[in-house]
Amino acid sequence: MYTILIVDDSPMIVDVFVTILERGGYKPLTAFSGGECLEVLKSTTPDLILLDIMMEPMDGWETLEGIKGNPETRNIPVLMLTAKPLTPEEASQYGIYIEDYILKPTTHHQLYEAIERVLARRHSIAAEIERAREAGVDHAIIDEYERLSKNVDINKRLLKILETTYNIKDARAGMGENIMRAIKSMAMSINLQEERLNQIKSQFSEVFET
Repeated sequence: MYTILIVDDSPMIVDVFVTILERGGYKPLTAFSGGECLEVLKSTTPDLILLDIMMEPMDGWETLEGIKGNPETRNIPVLMLTAKPLTPEEASQYGIYIEDYILKPTTHHQLYEAIERVLARRHSIAAEIERAREAGVDHAIIDEYERLSKNVDINKRLLKILETTYNIKDARAGMGENIMRAIKSMAMSINLQEERLNQIKSQFSEVFET
């Protein structure tokens, strides 16, 4: 049974997520602030964290930095929860730290799907890394593969969210040049990362076949 830490400053929202997770066969833990989250993580290591962005006094991004800045907790996957649209700046700054971004309100099916996608991706990457290590692939290449495998997948999802969000806004008010540039820049970066990832996968295939 996977343990999932819910971090939200709204007790009502926390109760909803606890019910959903219990119904899905997960073991929920709770924290009602960023500070409480960091305290919980001193003694507990959940399999995944559901982290709300709009909290006070420490918001979700600050809490995320606290989690990822600690060697003991930085490998715990984090899904950001919010009703607030993602900005290109947030996607660029925090995309490397998160596993997914879920808009509230969400259905239990959407939540389960996001959780299972994250856990399945981690298991798949871990299995490929173990295979590469056993085959004697250089550690630097393996580390690059691990980083790119996660980043390409997550950034594609973040880009899709941004494009959907700002296309809707564009229909009403027009998309600003800065936002358009940021989205195009993100798309180009993803393409470059994906090209490099495919190169590494080809290297892995050659090693595995020998």
